[in-house]
Order: sequence, then C-alpha cells, then structure tokens
Amino acid sequence: MTFEEALLPHLDAAYNLARWLTRNEADAQDVVQEAYLRALKFFSGFHGTDGRAWLLAIVRNAFYTSLRRNDATEVAYDFDETIQHRESDEPDPERLHVLKFQKRLVRKAIEKLPLEFREVIILRDLEELSYKEIAVVTGIPIGTVMSRLARARNKLQSCLRGPCRESKVKGIKEAAQRY
Repeated sequence: MTFEEALLPHLDAAYNLARWLTRNEADAQDVVQEAYLRALKFFSGFHGTDGRAWLLAIVRNAFYTSLRRNDATEVAYDFDETIQHRESDEPDPERLHVLKFQKRLVRKAIEKLPLEFREVIILRDLEELSYKEIAVVTGIPIGTVMSRLARARNKLQSCLRGPCRESKVKGIKEAAQRY
C-alpha cells in the first residue's frame, strides 16, 4: 500500500480533528501539514491496515507538540462558524433557522469543553472512531476513553440545559430587542 492510498483519503478527518483542537483554521492547516510530513517520514514503519487511526494519532501528537512549542496550556482563538457549518436540504426556512441555532449552541458548548474532553467527543461523535481507535490515537486506556467521553457528554448536556445555554439565549434576546 502506498502513502497516498493509505493516508490521503483521511485528509478531511485529519483537518477536522486539527481544526477542533486548535480552534483556528491557519493553525489547523499547519498541524495537518506537519502531521503529513511526519507520516511520510515514518511511513516505512506503518504496517497496519487502517491508516486513519494512525494518521489521527500523528495529528494529535503534532498538535500537542505545537502547543508545547508555543508554551501555552491551551490554544484559544475565535471559532469561525462558517467553516464548520453545513447547510441542510430541508426547505422550510423556520426549521432551518432552528437547526442552525441548535448547531451553534452545540458547537459553542463543545468549544467550552476542556481539551481532553473536546478531543474524545470529536474523535467519537464526529469522526466516528471506536473506543479502541480513540485509545490508540490518544495513547490512553480504553476505560479512560469511555470515562472522558461520558464526562464530556455530561458536561455538554448540562451546558446545553444550564447556564451556558441561558446566557446564549439571553444574549440573543437582548440583541433582538435592540432592533
């Protein structure tokens, strides 16, 4: 299997993970580029059949390397909603508005999660990796993956039901009243 066959089909997944980890388009591109360079350099050591998990582990490691290099605890940038937003085929404008609002709330809630929770949510729920694959990518035991995922989902639920959501709704109502 060639490098292109094994890893290029997973470019979107690599970028998606990097985008969620860095919260910045330019940094995500840099992380993915670094990851692909590392993957190319060490491709002779790849003997697996699933290049996706192997590549995502490299993306994650490249991110943490860049994070340490920048001597920061976590990269914090504004999130560009237009990059992650996908239009629905639903023709009803009211329904589209509600879905867009709900997506925005969920994305903002994910943004507020600590990095260790955010990455397992992205890998499981958006990239649809198995617990075993997430354990390989993150280098943590499967039990820890399941525990972090459960805590991340609980934090998301409480944020979507609790103060995070109320402050968002309040801000939207206040903005609407100004006009």
